[in-house]
This record gives sequence, C-alpha cells and structure tokens, in this order.
Amino acid sequence: MLTSTGPNNQLSAEPSGRCLRAVRFFTGDMRQCGEWVKRQVLIIQLLDGILRGTAQVMFVSNPVSGLLILTGLFLQNPWWVLNSLLGTFVSTVSAILLRQNREAIFAGLHGYNGTLVGMLMAAFSSKGNWYWWLLFPNVFMSMLCPVISSALSSIMSKWDLPIFTLPFNILTCLHIAATGTTHPYFPEACIKSHFTHTFEFSQLFLSVPVGVGQVFGCDSPWTSCLVLLALLLCSPAICIHALLGSTAGLCTRLALAAPLEDVYAGLWGYNSVLSCIAIGGFFYGLTWQTHILSLICALFCAYVTSATSKLMSVFALPACTWPFCLSILIFLLLSSENPAICRLPLSAVSYPEENRHYLRQLRMSEKALSSCKGEQTPDRMEG
Repeated sequence: MLTSTGPNNQLSAEPSGRCLRAVRFFTGDMRQCGEWVKRQVLIIQLLDGILRGTAQVMFVSNPVSGLLILTGLFLQNPWWVLNSLLGTFVSTVSAILLRQNREAIFAGLHGYNGTLVGMLMAAFSSKGNWYWWLLFPNVFMSMLCPVISSALSSIMSKWDLPIFTLPFNILTCLHIAATGTTHPYFPEACIKSHFTHTFEFSQLFLSVPVGVGQVFGCDSPWTSCLVLLALLLCSPAICIHALLGSTAGLCTRLALAAPLEDVYAGLWGYNSVLSCIAIGGFFYGLTWQTHILSLICALFCAYVTSATSKLMSVFALPACTWPFCLSILIFLLLSSENPAICRLPLSAVSYPEENRHYLRQLRMSEKALSSCKGEQTPDRMEG
C-alpha cells in the first residue's frame, strides 16, 4: 500500500512539526530569539537582558523563564519584584556604561547579582513594604555589581572560573553590616530560629520545592512551582537537579537536627539547589559520574550552610549564598583523570543538554583527528 507516503499524511504531519518547532523555540537558551534581539533597538535588547538576568540566578538564560520567575515573585510580594527589577536594570545599565562585554550583558550575566541585591535588601528590611527610601541604597548597591564583578573576573579568569554570586554576597553583607537593626532609616529585620517539635509530612514534602524558591528568598509554594516550571522550560536536567539539591539539603538538615520550622521554610536547601545544578551538567558534562558528584556537592554544601550560618550569626549577618560559592569553587577546582568528569571552558558553557551535545561533537572531532594522524603515519614510514 502507498497510502503511508500520500500527500494527506504529509499535510497532517506538518502541524505537528510546526508545534514541535514552536516548542523548541521557547526552550533552551532561545538562541534564535537572542539573534533577533541583537538586530533590534536598545530598549528591546535591554528588556531581553533584564529577563535573562532574572533567570540567570538559576543558571538559565531564557527570557520566558525570567518572565515566569518574575510572575512567581509577584505572587510572593510585589514590592520585592519592584526592587529586584530595579536592581537588575541598574546593574545592567551600569555594565553598559562601563563598556563590559555586550554578549555577557545581554545574556544576563551582569544582571543576576543586581536581581538578588534588590530582592534581598527588600526582604531583609524591617520597614516593611513600600518604604520608598530603600530604593536609594538599592540603586547604589546594584550600580556597584558590575564594578565588583569586573574586579573579581580579572582574578577568577586566571583559573577560568565564574564569579557566581560573590558580588551579591559582598554588597548585601556590606549593606546589612552598615545599617544594622538600630539604624533609623534602613533597619534590618532580625532573623531568629524558632524550635518546634511538630513533625508534619505534608510540610516536609512542600519544603523540597520551597527550597528552590528560597534562592530568591521566597517561601511561597506557588512561587516555587513557577520557578520550577521556568527551569523545566529551559532544561529538564536543571529542574531535576534543583529538586535533588533541595532534597539533599533537607535530608542533611534533618540529620543535623535543625529546627523544623527552618526546614519547612526551605532555608537549608537553596544553597544545595545551586550547587547541584552547577555540578550536575552545567559546568561539567552531564554523565552519571558528574550526577553523583553533584549530589555529593549538594550534601557538602548543606554542611557548609549550617557552619556558615552559625559563624555569620555572630556578626548578625545572613549566610546568603556564601556556602554555595565556597562549595562550588572547591568542586570546580577538582582535578581528575576520569574522562567522564570533564569541566567545560566558560566560553562553551550553556544549558546541560547543549553542553552534552558540545562534548559529544568535541570527542567525535578528536577521534577523527586521531584517526587522520594514524593514517598519515604509515604513509610517512613507507616514504
């Protein structure tokens, strides 16, 4: 029968092919959209860079993912969203004025620290919502993000390492240490742990996605679900490792007898979330060996979070993402002769699925090159 190759089947296959192409357009890093944005006016480029900068907090360069995350943050607190957008905008514009690398700027790499600075300054402020004077220190601290990022990059580039969230950690701790709880204009909220003996499995289950949302300082399950959806849209591998990292942080904190209210709030999972994503296919090629390594890094990061929180509390400072930065730097400086544990150069880093494709092509080219050398050697010996 020849009906399988008839024109009717070709026409029926076209809509499904179009739908598949449309879905692929919004997944990954939306490279086609990025190429289109480069040809547009500066306002559109800036908008795309702000959305990507918001998503880059979770190692995602996807404007639709950034929009989903902002929607989730709006459900948590509109005032926080305003501050995070202001921080992203100011840090991105400052990078443009300082003439940083434009590819990095519009990929959101100069915006995500400003996102966290603005978000957490609003979250830590004891003045509550809509305290407009807070926008002034927000603008100043966000403006310094590309300055500190550039300074740190000149050091970290010697080892081909990223700066992660170090500018955010430095500036947030600087602001909190400079103001304190007794400051008349910008007092900071005291974060206290409350012990509870009520063990609820439903809250324990919810603490896993909430740990992902706590990367942005949010404890709303709805916000966390939208953040996970944003990660899933870009990369299923990132989404899975985010959940695994939060679970690893939860298990570690239960083993260390942490206060249950802190566990339920996801406060001990967000650093492990970032660590698990970074090792699980983002900076390393995704293999089962690096998958296990990412879980080990997440568990280690949970221990570092516990220790760092106790040390920082002496100075009345939050742990922020210092544990993540310390843990990930240790694991990225790991040296191994195992070919399955391969760290990508920063210039080639993308989302995990694309990284895997890059390494596969690299190995194929290396095999082709070695086979060509093997063919040329006998010819020379005969000559």
